[in-house]
Amino acid sequence: MSGIYARRAPRAAVLAASAALACATTLLTAPAANAAPPTPVSAATARSYLGQLTVKAEGSSTGYSRDKFPHWITQSGACNTREVVLKRDGSGVVQDSSCAAVSGSWYSTYDGATWSAAADVDIDHVVPLAEAWRSGASSWTTSSRQAFANDLTRPQLIAVTDNVNQAKGDKDPATWLPPLSSYNCTYARMWVHVKYYWNLSVDSAEKSALQSILNGC
Repeated sequence: MSGIYARRAPRAAVLAASAALACATTLLTAPAANAAPPTPVSAATARSYLGQLTVKAEGSSTGYSRDKFPHWITQSGACNTREVVLKRDGSGVVQDSSCAAVSGSWYSTYDGATWSAAADVDIDHVVPLAEAWRSGASSWTTSSRQAFANDLTRPQLIAVTDNVNQAKGDKDPATWLPPLSSYNCTYARMWVHVKYYWNLSVDSAEKSALQSILNGC
């Protein structure tokens, strides 16, 4: 990672279909694949990490813009970060010469839905960009924010149902959790893993929610 950081260096250590529905956004009847972001730390390690995070009230959103977190950068050839995650998290994904996913299926672990069109799938930032801004990223350099927004090494990016991702917005686990509650333990482990690596703070309600989930894992 290049650039001068304005933070500490990260600690080394994301339905039934009607036969009459003839559009490409058909919702499939069974999971074809599980999304596969990098495996998060164990619940025990996540509990340890959570205890080491700085607890303080969230900062202001003043000055925040998604443009300050350059994302979906080119990863290789014609493939940007979104296309890399779509390929990684999907099943039978076929890409065209520009690396766009033209076919395949995607199982969203947030809600248990499977989709056959990439347009129905968002790439979620597990720790949202605005949440990161309020938790310490406002003082980072642009290069640091770019690295965070395109982090394929930590469990920070995951392909999920688009409207579920939109419902999440920039909420933390105190106010939003995946609709499929069986995924909450994994989600909490992912969240803490990312916040710990990137030295982001947590607020008291967020920490309490994460502790409750991780204690039940």
